[in-house]
Amino acid sequence: MEKADPNAQWFETFRNSIHYQTFKKRPVAYFCAEFALSDTIPIYAGGLGVLAADFIKEASDQNFPLVGVGLYYHQGYVSQKIDELGVITELRNVNKPTDVELVAVLDHNQKRIIVDVPIQDRIVHAQAWKWQNGSVPVYLLDTDIAENDPNDRRITNRLYDLDKETRFRQEMILGIGGIRLLEFLQIHPYVYHMNEGHSAMLVLDLIRHEMVEHKIGFIEAKELTSHHIIFTNHTLLPAGNELYSNDLASTLLSAYAQELAVPITDIVALGLVQESSIFSMTMLSLRLAARINAVSRLHLQKAKEIWTNHPMESVTNGIHIPTWNQLESTDSLWESHQENKKKLLTEIKKTNDIDWDENILLLGWARRLVAYKRPLALFEDLEWFKSLAENTNQPIRVVISGQSPPGDTKGKEILQKLESLVTKDLKGIVVYLPTYNLSVSKLLIAGCDVWLNTPVVGFEACGTSGMKAALNGVLPASTKDGWIDEVDLQGAGWILDNDKIAQSLLDVLEKQIVPMYYAVSNGGKPNEWVRYMQHACELIYSQFSTTRMLRNYIETMYLPALKSLPATPSL
Repeated sequence: MEKADPNAQWFETFRNSIHYQTFKKRPVAYFCAEFALSDTIPIYAGGLGVLAADFIKEASDQNFPLVGVGLYYHQGYVSQKIDELGVITELRNVNKPTDVELVAVLDHNQKRIIVDVPIQDRIVHAQAWKWQNGSVPVYLLDTDIAENDPNDRRITNRLYDLDKETRFRQEMILGIGGIRLLEFLQIHPYVYHMNEGHSAMLVLDLIRHEMVEHKIGFIEAKELTSHHIIFTNHTLLPAGNELYSNDLASTLLSAYAQELAVPITDIVALGLVQESSIFSMTMLSLRLAARINAVSRLHLQKAKEIWTNHPMESVTNGIHIPTWNQLESTDSLWESHQENKKKLLTEIKKTNDIDWDENILLLGWARRLVAYKRPLALFEDLEWFKSLAENTNQPIRVVISGQSPPGDTKGKEILQKLESLVTKDLKGIVVYLPTYNLSVSKLLIAGCDVWLNTPVVGFEACGTSGMKAALNGVLPASTKDGWIDEVDLQGAGWILDNDKIAQSLLDVLEKQIVPMYYAVSNGGKPNEWVRYMQHACELIYSQFSTTRMLRNYIETMYLPALKSLPATPSL
């Protein structure tokens, strides 16, 4: 599919500007706890990592000066296996960095670069690995080296480790270690972009730099530093905002406070939730960033209700079109879609030993199995759904993919109930694909006919999987949450009633989706359906690319930050 993004011309002009030359000398530093760079580098859990990788790829496409900073997790993120008795086993694979497209970061003497981070009562050392595709490098820190004791070597073993102390240590390595790595590499950004609050402690090390450089105190250095900081919040849910006890934060930051010669209480106070003893990475980010954004307009509205004292803007997420477009041609949209559908059905046959016809309506639901996303809404009225699905003239099939987050009891209950449905009541009608990685995601967002999105409105920050599906002509049936709240789906999909989700979903399915899909013309394809597909594709191209998203960040966040800096910034 060849179409020019309307924002491409803007970048051509921007690359001739004086501001672009400034960024070339001092690129934006983009910090994130996870990056979905490829299936061979399994250091991502879901949407945050996928979004971060899309952003990196877009920056490279536009030759925008940017460096990524993250962590390398040797055991990656958890995968799950569920047996016929409903017993869930969590699996982790160990991946050596040298086996997954990464190269060691070396100094001029070809020796490993090691950064030191004071944690609790000792120094923890971290090496770095580099991934690069095009003009943008991503640096990943790793503590599994002989210089560390065994406990510290395990800090970067697992993404989103359930142990709170380990998580806090990870975030110290990411934030503080990341800044020290950039210093070692002589990369001195004017703008530091924190994609979620996991990297918030980078600000502390920038404060340290200002204190040393200008011989000033902690408070004055904090004010100078904030001009450089951009913070993007992706979730309003407590599970997505890192919370720790005051005591744990004080203990683990004690050596760092000594290095700064600042009382530990002054540092910890920056992250304390008001009138509590809870240390929050989100509060630390909100207090230390000069510019803050949510990732959709509705998300901004909800965020302002929670964090009333922190001005915010919205930059709605987008997707990297070249990565997610699976259509061969828009001129033969239906035929191209059917080929993608056959690829998905082949995967279903391989994993579930079920052979489905490509002419049967196929619904897809794929994302984390958590309660607010309501993954089983389609099956709440089981008899109604079965009566629709088993109609021999207009049958329905469903594919579901995703995993419950580690430690999420409700998520595991959902998975167990889903397993029971696909092996008993809905056997042959619904299948479950347990592996939800980038490759499987591409099959799903291109091969389904309808993309179901059922979150409680206000809980989904943006929901980019629906953008990817619509890009490929897979029609959305969604509650009006995230990015869906910003568009008119008339002629491109269907809006579901948030308060009566199960009834609304089945009603829309019975009265609108099924009749339209099976209204096959003499040419062998449903013409109105194809018109919906074309409208959905055009909607994403025109409004929801990462090209538009990157432009928005440059215009509303990066350039204002650059223009607000002191005349002679030292960072």
